[in-house]
Amino acid sequence: MVETLGVITEARNNSNVDELADIAKAEGVDYETLRRRVSLGRVIIVRNSKRPKVRPTAVGEGLRTKVNVNVGTSGTIVNVDLEIEKAKIAVKLGADTIMDLSTGGNLDEIRARLLEASGGVPFGTVPTYQAWIEGVKKYGGISIPSEWFLAVVERHLKDGVDFMTIHAGITLELARKSIKSRRIAPIVSRGGSMLAVWMVENGEENPYLKHWDYLIELFKEYDAVISLGDALRPGATADAHDELQIEELLNNSRLARDAVSRGVQVMIEGPGHMTLDKVVADVRLMKSLSGGVPYYVLGPLVTDIAVGYDHIASAIGAAIAAAAGADLICYLTPSEHLGLPGVEQVKEGLIAAKIAAHAGDLVKLGKRAAYEDVEMSIRRASLDWDYQLSRSYDPEKAMKLKTQFQQDLSSCTMCGQYCVFILLSRYLSGRQLNKDELLEKYGEGGSLVW
Repeated sequence: MVETLGVITEARNNSNVDELADIAKAEGVDYETLRRRVSLGRVIIVRNSKRPKVRPTAVGEGLRTKVNVNVGTSGTIVNVDLEIEKAKIAVKLGADTIMDLSTGGNLDEIRARLLEASGGVPFGTVPTYQAWIEGVKKYGGISIPSEWFLAVVERHLKDGVDFMTIHAGITLELARKSIKSRRIAPIVSRGGSMLAVWMVENGEENPYLKHWDYLIELFKEYDAVISLGDALRPGATADAHDELQIEELLNNSRLARDAVSRGVQVMIEGPGHMTLDKVVADVRLMKSLSGGVPYYVLGPLVTDIAVGYDHIASAIGAAIAAAAGADLICYLTPSEHLGLPGVEQVKEGLIAAKIAAHAGDLVKLGKRAAYEDVEMSIRRASLDWDYQLSRSYDPEKAMKLKTQFQQDLSSCTMCGQYCVFILLSRYLSGRQLNKDELLEKYGEGGSLVW
């Protein structure tokens, strides 16, 4: 293998100054602070060193909360053009990362086409899917050699994949315990269930754990990011923070610290379903156990009954998680638990997740995240509709809502002639609002003290 220094080593040597300086400027953070956090593994730069034109995207402590969008075929619906359309709308609407979760069709070809459609946005995969699907065909059943799982990982890295979900934290012992557990949903992770069945049927340890040293070498060569998967994440709020989830988190934390010590970038994936009161504790526990590596959370979904509206249940949990220190939010769509999402559901899910991420950043980052809100409030008070509509996450939808009753008003049709800003206009004329002065009203830690 060709030796690559990698982001962490370069940060420790202070040899990637230009890249880190650009990121520090874009994020509004001090260069030295960013360099130190990268060197400690608390910030990752998601990219594959062999992939041309990837946009370096930083995820981690003290940075803007990022949002991931999942796309990909299923075993029953293989429409690659549809998945490409989803990827393109995700890029257009500002997704920070994209993951291909395809399980149907020619997976190598689909991955290549989605990589191209994602442009320079960092791109992730779950190689376990392909290892299982192709391995069963290749070896005539699930007696797949453990080395095969690593061969598929290497194939993805060579294709330019920037980060991968690696379910290394679920051991053979945990797989057996989960199957016998009294959980409502023993395993809801698709990749996790594939590995659990493989381990139990073959009586072998997790191939990613067994070959961990080789996995580290692979990711170091490509300077890509290991995303330690949560195979035992709770799939029901009643299962949250049980023994299985915490044991896997302990395993992942140990693996994460080992990866960072060897100069490999890593993040840990977090819970699915848990009630509101557990979200902050979950983020703090993960950060404490792992030494502060980035946390990539699915949701969390704060209720199990939001069928058709799981993107909202997810956004509620995501806002709380982001405020508590989660770093990357995986969106959910209205189709979650129902079926493969269409383009419109991808759009709705992404916008909900972006709003949640920003809401969390108002607490986590304070003034650094508040400029847009203060500006919007000033323009709202001055009835500047052009600005408000143009800065919407979905300007077309905002315009449709503004004009649905087709009345030409300076206010909206909710208050009409009784709009407070019209009623007060004669008293407010000449009043100047200074954005910087208003931002001074933000207290320590971003708390509003109007």
